[in-house]
Amino acid sequence: MSTQNQIDYERIAKAIAYIQSNFKLQPNLDEVAEKIHLSPAHFQKIFTDWAGTSPKKFLQFISLEHAKNLLKEEKASLFDTAYETGFSSTSRLHDLFVNIEGMSPAEYKNGGKSLTINYSFSESPFGEIITASTEKGICYMAFENDKETALGNLKHKFPNASFFEKQDGFQKNALSIFNQDWTKLNTIKLHLKGTDFQLKVWESLLTIPMGKLSTYGNLAEKIGNPNASRAVGTAIGSNPVAFLIPCHRVIQSSGNIGGYMWGSDRKQLIIGWEGSHVYAEDSILL
Repeated sequence: MSTQNQIDYERIAKAIAYIQSNFKLQPNLDEVAEKIHLSPAHFQKIFTDWAGTSPKKFLQFISLEHAKNLLKEEKASLFDTAYETGFSSTSRLHDLFVNIEGMSPAEYKNGGKSLTINYSFSESPFGEIITASTEKGICYMAFENDKETALGNLKHKFPNASFFEKQDGFQKNALSIFNQDWTKLNTIKLHLKGTDFQLKVWESLLTIPMGKLSTYGNLAEKIGNPNASRAVGTAIGSNPVAFLIPCHRVIQSSGNIGGYMWGSDRKQLIIGWEGSHVYAEDSILL
């Protein structure tokens, strides 16, 4: 049985999908609310509670035009001057608190036989999530509504590890990222299995500020290999830690959202949610 938070998230996702597919008709608040079987007032409330802004304003953050403008900004700064040119400290704060440590070959030898992995299931603003950790930090985080499937995917990465359903301190600290009170955030430690190239790409993702976007080509430039866009895309697609390593902030150079391991609709909603928190303005009714 879905929790209320999961139900609300699914309603919001359905509402956004409806608005986008009927954008030319400019549906009003009443029409959208009716499509998801809520009163206009209740729909407005749950949407604003979740997104921090109105449906109309939220749509602006996931529009093609907005994405293109962000890419122009990002290309001009090439990350290096981003912080100095006015990005708020809030937009970068969570990235500065995420540290990646690569696993040694011995740690994942023979399918992770030497690893003990704790895992737990939790709620997030974007659906159910599984979080797993070793004794050194978070090794896996993924959006997945079905617990059996989620656990199966985790075990596939470390087939011979020992698994325990337990929420430890690493997980609790990592999950606090969704609370938005980053002033109390401790350093989030990630303990990841990956090649040197993959780790380099994942670390470069942490330089994209919250509310901003980048492209595969720009990331390739950032790591000093401008001809490696395709390889960068492959590394991003193998990111084992949803949200904390923000692969959702990488889109196509055209401004289109592009694919996402955990669903392009979810990617779009995360981008809009982050934009609404970074560029908070007065809510405007749809």
